Amino acid sequence: MIYLNGEFIPLAEARVPVMDRGFLFGDGVYEVIPVYARRPFRLAEHLQRLERSLAGIRLANPHSVAEWTALIGKIIDSETSEDQQVYLQISRGADSKRNHAFPKTVVPTVFVMSEPLVTPPAEQSKLGIGAVSSADNRWHRCDLKTTSLLANCLLRQLAVEAGCAEPLLFRDGFLTEGAASNIFVVKDGVLLAPPKNHLMLPGVTYDVILELAAAHGLAYQVRDILEEEVRRADELWMTSSTKEVLPIVSLDGRPVGSGKPGPVFADMHGWYQQFKRAIKGN
Repeated sequence: MIYLNGEFIPLAEARVPVMDRGFLFGDGVYEVIPVYARRPFRLAEHLQRLERSLAGIRLANPHSVAEWTALIGKIIDSETSEDQQVYLQISRGADSKRNHAFPKTVVPTVFVMSEPLVTPPAEQSKLGIGAVSSADNRWHRCDLKTTSLLANCLLRQLAVEAGCAEPLLFRDGFLTEGAASNIFVVKDGVLLAPPKNHLMLPGVTYDVILELAAAHGLAYQVRDILEEEVRRADELWMTSSTKEVLPIVSLDGRPVGSGKPGPVFADMHGWYQQFKRAIKGN
């Protein structure tokens, strides 16, 4: 079952008008919320980011926090999986004509669904993943989680065609993020994170990583990171709500550090799993 514009219906029956601005222009925002043991992970933070994205595209939030919470709870309850990923999408809605300018009166299209949460297999965390580098040629409001993701899809495809999991993006000689992830660098035992700005999405998992670093005494810095620092890193990681934290062991076909997941990653991965177990109550 999914939620679409006030109704709970089977996914196969869901329909959106072809004149919907989300379809025509990518005029909308989305959010992905992990669910562990039927508990939404950092729901308040995800809803705050949703609100910020909506405000960024000048679209009023169709629901209050209480309404979103209740709606997400119903979607979670309708699924059999204990661990899920809830997807929210709000477009500006369907107009009677195709026009770049915002319509004066239109009702937003609200879509919510849940799927089983598939986290990285243990083997992937043990062996690591490969990445490629690319110029970050996206627009300058990457801090908004919008549905206009063609540039991200093209960048991810570069990685896929190279047999890798993710591209690392650089703009004007500095690291920004991945196509669908935040990127961390480890050098000489210090964790480095790019600063939150309009060129990267402020990840909820990004915040968790820094909180865990602080809680366990891992030195870290939030600052601009040069491309050459990335290429000389001892360790590289990617993080996201569904991928959690994964080690990057090769970049452009060359090993990162020893070419294996490093000791700082091993610590962080352990802390993250411990953090998850506390959330799930086991």
